[in-house]
Amino acid sequence: MLTRDEAWQLLCAWTPSEKLRTHARSVELVMRDFAARHGQDAELFGLAGLLHDADYDSWPEEHPRRIVAWLREREEEALAHAISAHYTHWGVSYDSLLDKALLASDEITGFVMACALVRPTRTEGLEPKSVKKKLKDKAFAAGVDRAEVAEGLRMLMAEVGGTEDDHLARVIAVLHLHSGGLGL
Repeated sequence: MLTRDEAWQLLCAWTPSEKLRTHARSVELVMRDFAARHGQDAELFGLAGLLHDADYDSWPEEHPRRIVAWLREREEEALAHAISAHYTHWGVSYDSLLDKALLASDEITGFVMACALVRPTRTEGLEPKSVKKKLKDKAFAAGVDRAEVAEGLRMLMAEVGGTEDDHLARVIAVLHLHSGGLGL
């Protein structure tokens, strides 16, 4: 299996943007936490979060084909499939909890980071209701696809239960716990 160190080296080689590497790290942390809470392989889930946008900086027009091909060459099919499915408009099926968790974690993690960055206390005291209010403001973090957030949350709730607030609170808590390393 691919190691975390190998994945990090690839990410750094392919992703010159510190901002995108921070996003990858934040999604990795959220995915690891989700896996641990649901009895899944935290290493596998973490690697999916870390590598999901690995080819975006260098080859945005080919995203995610480069990273998916790289993973398939190494027979990392579960990772390759989850990454190929992390945007609903690509028309890839959601066959596993890994696939659904990555979709549900990607956009919302970036959005929660954006919410935290405009607050003087960052993640301290940030609540799901505040994140949901910001989601309604289309001008705030306009690059975040609200339909992707909604579909990811819907799929995840259908698979493991809970509410939007439960998932948002977990994402906030993970980011808060690692705020120093994420620039928060």
